[in-house]
Amino acid sequence: ECKLQEYSLEHGQARSQFVETKVHKPKAVDLGPRIILDDERCVLCTRCIRFTKDIAGDDALGIVNRGSYNTIAAWKEGAFDNNYTLNTVDICPVGALTSKDFRFQMRVWFLKETKSLCTSCGTGCNIIAGSREGKVYRYEPRENDAVNGPWMCDAGRLNYRWINRDDRLKQIVNRKSEARTWPSVIKEISNHLNIVGKGTVAIIASGRQSTEELYLLKKLAEKSDALTEIVARKGDSDKLLVDADKNPNTTGAWVAGITTKRPGFRLSKIAEGIKDGSIRTLIVFGEDVTKAGIEEELLDKLDTLIVSDILPNKTTAKAHYLLPGCAHLEKRGTFINVKGRLQKFMQGIDAPGDARAEWEFLHELVHNVTGQNGFSSIEGLFNQMTKELPALEGITWAGIGHHGVEVKI
Repeated sequence: ECKLQEYSLEHGQARSQFVETKVHKPKAVDLGPRIILDDERCVLCTRCIRFTKDIAGDDALGIVNRGSYNTIAAWKEGAFDNNYTLNTVDICPVGALTSKDFRFQMRVWFLKETKSLCTSCGTGCNIIAGSREGKVYRYEPRENDAVNGPWMCDAGRLNYRWINRDDRLKQIVNRKSEARTWPSVIKEISNHLNIVGKGTVAIIASGRQSTEELYLLKKLAEKSDALTEIVARKGDSDKLLVDADKNPNTTGAWVAGITTKRPGFRLSKIAEGIKDGSIRTLIVFGEDVTKAGIEEELLDKLDTLIVSDILPNKTTAKAHYLLPGCAHLEKRGTFINVKGRLQKFMQGIDAPGDARAEWEFLHELVHNVTGQNGFSSIEGLFNQMTKELPALEGITWAGIGHHGVEVKI
């Protein structure tokens, strides 16, 4: 990805016209934990220096030496280590700065590019996900002036590796019967939810689920008067892009009615209900609740524990029904960021094994339990959802576009 090379191929000659003695500069210079510099490619445009100082607020780079021996350098070895260093790879016009994570991993013209969203925090940075043959290789920022401009943080950019993990959940687990196929297990769970007593069910969803999935979980909750909540995630923030809310869709959970303005507040009430025996069935999506105040001993008291997740944890190990779900790059849907911008993400790769998009089997559960139907695609589900949620009134799937729309929150 070198603009100078592209211009040379388009307008220049194959043979160099430079006849003077060339100055050989260092190659593979380690600037920091995520960046490698090839000084022989560098044309000293100073884009990286200006971005680092003016945008990231970290005056870590400069020019050293004199004349034709000028090179880019950090003020000390390995000092180029802020949370936005990988943006310099994007703006370098000659490919002199490269990412240690992606360097020599794949030819960029082989990558399939998918418009998606970063899930590392509530900002919802727009991204391009690069994949090939079912494997994700990198994230890059996708320009959206209403959200992230042309930038994204390093932590978000590198938050894709878990999608490629070998221990992904790929098979249905049923510890209640011999049923192992999706139709039979969904039917079994539906039969159970149809006979449970009012108020004996609780649902713990995730702020990392799509708005459509949270909407369907709320439909299930209304049928059984279930308590609902998400697990709140808080962390550090900065003045540029990183938000303290580490869930990408807390706002969507609130809009769908799964949580309140105080995410996580009802978790203690759910734990107390399991402890005193009033809650007999727990449905968990995308969370390890043993890290959220519901210990393994409490899970053992449940009659039925229904879990859907992507990676194994202590909660999935206790599940009576374990339904393998999808990463956001393996399905389509929407998130609403902390500023109330509704944005959609697209599917880039297929899910492994028997894993399915959660909205697909939740739709089947809702149909079996409540009788509600009327759609067979994510577009149909979204358009039905917007008719029922006041904050999304009048928005259509097609109307979201590639940069999202503001919602009334």
